[in-house]
Amino acid sequence: MTNIDERLFVTLAKQLGEHKKILVGFSGGLDSSVLLHLLVNWRNRYNQDIQLRAIHIHHGLNIKADQWVKHCQQICDDWQVEFFFEKVTIDARQKGIEAAARDARYQVFKRELQKDEILVTAQHLDDQAETFLLALKRGSGPAGLASMPSIAGFAETLLLRPLLGYSRNELEIYASEHGLNWIEDDSNQNDRYDRNFLRLHIMPLLNQRWPHFPQSVARSANLCGEQEQLLDELLNESLKKLIAEDGALAISPLDGYSEAKRNALLRRWLGYHGMKMPSREQLHRLWYEVALARTDAEPRLQFGQHDVRRYKQKLWLVPQLQPLRDIVLEWDICNTLILPDSLGKLNISDCGIKVRAPIDNERVTIRFGVQGMMSIVGRQHSRHSKKLWQEFGVAPWLRERIPLLYYNEQLMSALGIFVTKEGEVAEGQAILTIHWNKTLLE
Repeated sequence: MTNIDERLFVTLAKQLGEHKKILVGFSGGLDSSVLLHLLVNWRNRYNQDIQLRAIHIHHGLNIKADQWVKHCQQICDDWQVEFFFEKVTIDARQKGIEAAARDARYQVFKRELQKDEILVTAQHLDDQAETFLLALKRGSGPAGLASMPSIAGFAETLLLRPLLGYSRNELEIYASEHGLNWIEDDSNQNDRYDRNFLRLHIMPLLNQRWPHFPQSVARSANLCGEQEQLLDELLNESLKKLIAEDGALAISPLDGYSEAKRNALLRRWLGYHGMKMPSREQLHRLWYEVALARTDAEPRLQFGQHDVRRYKQKLWLVPQLQPLRDIVLEWDICNTLILPDSLGKLNISDCGIKVRAPIDNERVTIRFGVQGMMSIVGRQHSRHSKKLWQEFGVAPWLRERIPLLYYNEQLMSALGIFVTKEGEVAEGQAILTIHWNKTLLE
């Protein structure tokens, strides 16, 4: 076994530990071919119990993509590795092709990981240096400059990058010694992509001037990672006190902190919810436009597919929701009604909210988003819907998610919340008991 083989095996043994089920991201390129070959050799020599699976992502961006699938299938057949691939659709309108393709890959990885299985990917030392420079170009702080950790939590399991300490040149030596064949993606020569521009034009100059530049960058990334880990430890107790059981973040205590500490806590709150790290401008807007907005406002700030909202002096991270205000659902009360946007279902039951039963000529519908004055059971005077929602503690973004029961054009009930005077059961009237099962539909 050669020197590079020995060092790679030591690294692999240290990272794998007792893990036996491994999913490998396999593009068929040099890096992932070396990784898969290394894992196959590890399995064959040291641990026959290891279960290897290789997944190839078909991005559909290259006319040779189908050929690449066949290549990867053949390699896995030869090496006795379970292989499967998945096609993805890339939407580059918001993030660009590179970021969109990466997001698509990792969404598939997350979905396909099995119980007790870890994900292993093939990023190497030069990739780490490029990632650091890209983060520097974006103006990232220590969290971004930490780049890629060799071991990270991912999808309730682990993501390992065992090649992260090895240069592309070392991987080429390994591949040559073992006679490996790999795919050369011609799009890697297109320097309109930021990473390719660095790889083709900048990194060669830096390596020529400073031969150990990637190793130095990796050390800087590790130091940034250590600083972030230290901040995590120092701020963990403060963050726990600020975050409620429902994941909302208390605003008032943050007002007494320095801007630096407040921003660090806001970043970690967003990270707690799995969000990408915000820019400095986003944090500034979050604080001044949402947290400190006027008392009667209902502010929001978009973060990807979520909104940050303020309610009851807390910050909430809310998924962007399908508008329901114009939806009208006819309901035959003899049957279960499936609600839109995974809101659950309605049915007549022995438990639930009680309203008068409809008479023969009344059309029963479910609608969403009531506004205006109304009189409800238990209140002497009519009140505006906004005041009622506030009184019952319904957050602004949930008010359009409450099913509203109508007979003809008359509101009978906001199900689970209140019954109007028109829906009240009078003596001698038939009763309708409506159960709202809020369990999200599969």
